[in-house]
Amino acid sequence: IYLINYIYIIYFVVMSDKKRSRVQTTKSTSKSSKILKTDEYVVDNVLQKLRVLRKTTEKKTNEGLLNLPSDIIEVEDLNSEDVCDRIADLVASIVSQIMNNNSFEYSIPSRSSTNQKYIEGIDRIVLGDKVSKRQFLNTAHVRKSAITTRVVQLVHEVLRKQIHITKRDLFYTDVKLFKDQTESDGVLDDVACVLGCTRTSLHVVASDKGLVVGRIQYLEDGDFIDCTKMGVGGKAIPPYVDKIDGIQSDAEFIILVEKEAAYMRLAEDRFYNKYPCIIITGKGQPDVATRLFLRKLRDQLNNIPILALVDSDPYGLKILSVYMSGSKQMSYDSNHLTTSDIKWLGIRPSDLDRYNLPAQCRLPLTDHDRKTR
Repeated sequence: IYLINYIYIIYFVVMSDKKRSRVQTTKSTSKSSKILKTDEYVVDNVLQKLRVLRKTTEKKTNEGLLNLPSDIIEVEDLNSEDVCDRIADLVASIVSQIMNNNSFEYSIPSRSSTNQKYIEGIDRIVLGDKVSKRQFLNTAHVRKSAITTRVVQLVHEVLRKQIHITKRDLFYTDVKLFKDQTESDGVLDDVACVLGCTRTSLHVVASDKGLVVGRIQYLEDGDFIDCTKMGVGGKAIPPYVDKIDGIQSDAEFIILVEKEAAYMRLAEDRFYNKYPCIIITGKGQPDVATRLFLRKLRDQLNNIPILALVDSDPYGLKILSVYMSGSKQMSYDSNHLTTSDIKWLGIRPSDLDRYNLPAQCRLPLTDHDRKTR
């Protein structure tokens, strides 16, 4: 009798649970279908706006190329053979100077802040046409002249071997002469200016830093890369962007993320499956490879819209300006490193009062924040 009663109790409990679950399923199904419809509407609405943005971006990009000033220095993206020819011409002029004057000097485009200017029409920082002399017989210049000559020699060897090396590798080839990597790094930029080529044309690169994930496939030195199948963290952007070609994508836009944490959140959620996009991060201040890669995508994917998710503080805006207008250090190569008309996503300072955000969500600007530029 106890057993029969126990079975009856279980039966009624199970049947009531089934009935309850059917009711809940019906409600949740109708609710989820409404949410699904709403989500689909939002996605379609966003994509329509982005397609309009793509057309206006193409117009702005083409208009910005008109009427470049004549008093600026811009370098070219050259192949190894052309760079070697320019090195040969430079060495020939040095030999000629030594034979005629028993000494030599380099004419180096000045990369000081006084020779850098912002051109509003093209929205980027460029290098002026001022030149400084680096004389071997001048005691103030002799060491810098020796470092310059050594860097030219090492770059020529790298180009002849058709290999890439990092800036750190370059420094370690002659630690006694260079003493500090900042010296060899600075002279490397000087050599690029003298030869009139980009730093990547010298085959000396920085270590990889940036990441990419989402709806993009390409060939990297002949290897096929599909960034939807590179794991949760995505693919490291290689420092030798010149070896990337055959880019294919059905993405409607690119999300450029300042912080790696935000990038990982979007990547882990497979955000690019819901919104057809490419997600890129430079992990804070971007390296040259990430900036080159972003520009290459914009050029080869038919002016795809780029949306930047950065912090609403001086550091976030500085990072955004580096992507769009370039940096002072690399102003001579801003033509290849900048990507125009990036749209800023996220909260703006004006939103703090507009949406009545409480005081505990705000941080006062420090003196250090105000000096950030």
